[in-house]
Amino acid sequence: MRRIVITTVSTVAGVLALLGLKPDTADLTSSVGAPATSSPGGSSSTVTSGAAPRTVTGDAINTRFGPVQVQVTLADGRITDVQVLQYPNSDRRDAEINGYALPLLVQATLDANSAAVDMVSGATYTSTGYVRSLQSALDQAGW
Repeated sequence: MRRIVITTVSTVAGVLALLGLKPDTADLTSSVGAPATSSPGGSSSTVTSGAAPRTVTGDAINTRFGPVQVQVTLADGRITDVQVLQYPNSDRRDAEINGYALPLLVQATLDANSAAVDMVSGATYTSTGYVRSLQSALDQAGW
């Protein structure tokens, strides 16, 4: 009986400790091959306010299921639009996965105003290609 109580208390304590951990999203870009950077003042943007919109196309990133490439529009120090130019769509399953994942990735990019977005479960290859292409576009823009 005593072992059961000790085991139960230990298990509950371990689960509570794990639940108390917070995910570190700052290293997301470095996990897919690009260095995570930050600049003084908390802003990673070098686009000045009032600047004309600028559109930059990222590198086409080859994934296991096909290339992923994005185009980013930047204006007033923000990412204002993301278009996915290429994505895996060779079969019905690819279309299903990417029809779900890509809108989530685009919205997360607009919300975060950076490439530091979470991967979409079930679309790991597309998510990785998307983030790498997005980061290459932002690098080209000087972000």
